[in-house]
Amino acid sequence: MRLHAPVVVSDDDRATYERDGVVCLRHAIGADWLAFLADAVEEAMASPGPHAEEYEPAGGAGRFFGDIELAQRLPKFRRFALASPAAEIAGRIMGASRVNFFYDQLLVKEPGTSARTPWHQDQPYWAVSGYQVCSLWIPLDPVPEDVGVEYVCGSHRWPEFSPYHFADGSPYAGTGLPPLPDIEADRARYDIRRFALEPGDCLVFQAMIVHGAPGNRGRHRRRALATRWAGDDARYRRRAGEVAIPTEDPGLAHGARLDCERFPLVWTAPS
Repeated sequence: MRLHAPVVVSDDDRATYERDGVVCLRHAIGADWLAFLADAVEEAMASPGPHAEEYEPAGGAGRFFGDIELAQRLPKFRRFALASPAAEIAGRIMGASRVNFFYDQLLVKEPGTSARTPWHQDQPYWAVSGYQVCSLWIPLDPVPEDVGVEYVCGSHRWPEFSPYHFADGSPYAGTGLPPLPDIEADRARYDIRRFALEPGDCLVFQAMIVHGAPGNRGRHRRRALATRWAGDDARYRRRAGEVAIPTEDPGLAHGARLDCERFPLVWTAPS
């Protein structure tokens, strides 16, 4: 059952995504879904899961809370994944004929938080291959441009670089991947894009794009849910070395489609 109006994605939106690796869609998520997610976020923060983390250093003035795979344990997040417009948005932006839900991630930066999200690519952390893999980043609060996620446009065409642990900067063990260039040390060299957002807007970005985010020096919370999606060419990939997602073996063979209970097929393009 789909609980949303038809999704409209323009040719310009798709072209921007293909060129830059990220596109901002305005008014893509309705007010009912935003209110639904706001309740879900409070529930999640009141009962963190086994992989929840606090990223703000001890003694910091703010709070940076993160949790993953919420749809695996909280029915409201599962309902959003299966019934909201997110899967269709992902499919239409990627030009996919089918879309599987991969996982979700909650990120909450309270006012006064100094901790930044370091520059990274997402896909090297994940046991998935393919180009049709993307995220929808959905804010529940106004996000001024200076506290929003930053993207290195065009970097979704770069090769893979080593994932690393945000807490201490140590690289994942055994991946064999080179370190990411130091983006922050030479920002002028790159086409870095960021967006001012309102609740209902969302960012769609390809899983290989290099991105990061500053702390939250503003006056408002910055609650956001990132949902991750896989299209036609996505396959389960048993990587060498450490892998962050999924946190449990889904029982898939290397090279298999993601069709399983953990990664359900949510959307198919109309014939």
